[in-house]
Amino acid sequence: MSQDKRSQSADALSLLCSGHIEVRGRMPWSSNGTYLVTLGDRGVDSSSPTVAVYKPGQAERPLWDFPDGLYRREIAAFELSEALGWALVPPTLERLDGPLGPGSLQLFVDADFEQHYFTLMEDDRHHPVLKRMAAFDFLANNADRKGGHCLLDADGEVWGIDHGLCFHPQPKLRTVIWDFAGEAVAPDDLADIERFVGSGIPPSLGAVLHADEGRALEERAHQLLRRGRLPKPRNDHPYPWPLV
Repeated sequence: MSQDKRSQSADALSLLCSGHIEVRGRMPWSSNGTYLVTLGDRGVDSSSPTVAVYKPGQAERPLWDFPDGLYRREIAAFELSEALGWALVPPTLERLDGPLGPGSLQLFVDADFEQHYFTLMEDDRHHPVLKRMAAFDFLANNADRKGGHCLLDADGEVWGIDHGLCFHPQPKLRTVIWDFAGEAVAPDDLADIERFVGSGIPPSLGAVLHADEGRALEERAHQLLRRGRLPKPRNDHPYPWPLV
């Protein structure tokens, strides 16, 4: 990650941590309660407030195969991305004082929403970051990487969002990113994974994962290092639905 990106991430996390949250509305097409919010200082007029996405725990629908607290997996995805140095996930943290109770708060990506994984794949420039995202999804055991979860911002940066269904200890990888299946992981990415394995799971990531989820994450990292190649589909249902 560049120093500039590190600085921007630190600034965003500072505001996400302390800014007053004001709900602007519920975001459409989300299966769980997801809200667009603005952040700022109470009583301070701002013509361009910081926008974020708020996912309160109490607005989640229970799932039979994932424990409650899906919003913590949003935080875990950001922490994993940071630990790897990949900057794939927008700054995300937990706010206990949210207007609808504890939940995740993620910096909103001002993206071109006509773009998604399938359109990005048409441009070779995006292939390295999309291939890195494929490795990230294997590590995070992402069970729901839809095409619309890949965003292109105004600066041409690609981001991954919506990571509530990640980090299950059992294999559950479902993704649209199979175009690179079987290809070698980029050497720089392997070096980052090796460094992550050598350092161990950082406390900020371990705090939002169950112990068995952390152990499974480390094992997937070891697997990727041993094989050096991105996985191929292993079951009859490797894609999420809908695709976008």
